[in-house]
Amino acid sequence: MKITDTIQYVGVNDHQIDLFEGQYHVPNGMAYNSYLILDEKTAVMDSVDAHFTSEWLSGLEGKLGKKGPDYLIIQHMEPDHAGSIRAFTGRFPDTIVVSNQKAFAMMDQFFDFPDGQKRQTVKNGDSLCLGKHTLNFLFAPMVHWPEVMVTYESSEKVLFSADGFGKFGANDISEPWDEEARRYYIGIVGKYGAQVQRLLKEASKLDIQIICPLHGPVLSDAIGHAVSLYDQWSSYRPETEGIVIAYTSVYGHTQEAALLLADELRACGCEALEIFDLARCDQAEAVAKAFQYSTLVFATTTYNADIFPFMRDFVIHLEERGFCGRRVGIIENGSWAPNAARTIKEMLKSCKNLEFAEPVVTLRSAMKDAERAKIRELASSLLNPGKGSAEESEALDTKAVEETAKSSSVPAASQKEDKPAKLRYVCSFCGYVYPGEELPADYVCPISKHKADAFRLIPES
Repeated sequence: MKITDTIQYVGVNDHQIDLFEGQYHVPNGMAYNSYLILDEKTAVMDSVDAHFTSEWLSGLEGKLGKKGPDYLIIQHMEPDHAGSIRAFTGRFPDTIVVSNQKAFAMMDQFFDFPDGQKRQTVKNGDSLCLGKHTLNFLFAPMVHWPEVMVTYESSEKVLFSADGFGKFGANDISEPWDEEARRYYIGIVGKYGAQVQRLLKEASKLDIQIICPLHGPVLSDAIGHAVSLYDQWSSYRPETEGIVIAYTSVYGHTQEAALLLADELRACGCEALEIFDLARCDQAEAVAKAFQYSTLVFATTTYNADIFPFMRDFVIHLEERGFCGRRVGIIENGSWAPNAARTIKEMLKSCKNLEFAEPVVTLRSAMKDAERAKIRELASSLLNPGKGSAEESEALDTKAVEETAKSSSVPAASQKEDKPAKLRYVCSFCGYVYPGEELPADYVCPISKHKADAFRLIPES
C-alpha cells in the first residue's frame, strides 16, 4: 500500500484472531498498521502484534534492503502495536527508539533490553527532522492509554493518529467504515470522550490531508466525515433519531413484550428501530447502537433479586462509557417481586440527562391485555418526547435552569422571582431550557447542538 511517494505501508493483516482484546468479535480480522518514512533519515512508525513479527520484519527488510532504519517511533504501548519492539531492536540494534517517558517505562515492563539500547525521549511539542520530513509529536493521554502520542508530519500533512480513527477489520477486506469504526470507538475509546475532544481541538489547528491510524484503512478522501463522527461520538450526541430495544428473556414472555413494543412503534411510523437479544447478539454492537440512537428501551427479567446477567453486563458497559442525554424506556418482568426497573435506574444514576419515559411496563410472568395496553402507551410516550417521569423532568428542568443562570449576569434567585414565560421549550437531548417565549425556527441548542425540532413545549403550571 502506497501512502505517498515517500511514506509506505508496512503493516499486517490478522485473520487468525476471533476476539480482539479478548472480547470484541472481529469476523473480518484486524489490521495492525505500521508505516515507513523514506528520507535522509528513515523512520518506522510503530510495530505490530508479536504473532506477526517475522512477517513485519521481512516486509521492512524488503523495502530497506540491508540498511536498517534510523528511527523507530513508538506512539502507543499496547501489545498489538508494541509486541515486536524487542525483536526489532535485536534485528536493528543501531536504530534509535523514539518515544515519551511514560511509554519507555511501559516498554521496560514488557521487555528486557540489553544495556546501551539507543533511545530518544521526546516531550509534548517536540519535533524530529528526517530531512524533508519533520515529525511533530503531540501527546494524547488517555486516547486511550496514558502514554499515547500522535505524530504530525508537516511536509506531506500526514497525521499518524495512533488508535484514533481506527476500526475493526483487516485491510484486505472492503467494507463500510462507519459501522466498524463506531463499534471500535465506543467499545475501546468511548469512555474517554473529553480526552478525544481535547485532541480534536489540537488537531483542528493542523492542515491534515491524510490520517494514518494504527488499525483500519488510511483516510484521505473522507477525513471530514470521520472527524465529524469522532466529534459526535466523543461529545455523546446521538447520530440517529430512533429507538434501540435491548432485551433478555428466560422463557420468552419478556421477548414477546419487547417484540410487541417494536411492532407498535413501527405501526406508529418509527422506521429507525433496531432490536437486540442480548444473550445472542454481539454485545459490543448493541452498546454501539445504544450510543448511536436517541432512545433506548431495556426489557428484562428480575433474576436473583437483580437483573438478568446479560442485561447487567450491557448496563455496565453503557455506564462505564458515559451513556447520557437519551430517552429511556423500561419493561420489567418478575413473577413475585419484579424490581428490574429500580435496579436499572440505580445502575444508571451516574448517567446524566436521561429522560425516563412513562409508563414503566411491569409484567408478572406473562403478558395480559393490561400489559399490552401499557406497551401501547409506552410506544406513544417514546415517540412523543416530554412524557418522562415527573421526578426526571423536574431534575432536567432544575439542571437546565441552573445552566441558564450560569450563562446569565442575573443571579438564579432573581430569575426565579421574574414573571415566568407562559411556554417553555426544553431540549429533549440535554434538558436545556430556552429562555425566551417563542423558539426561533432556526434555533440550535447551545449544549446538544440539535435544531429547533428537538425541543419539546412545556406549558407553565
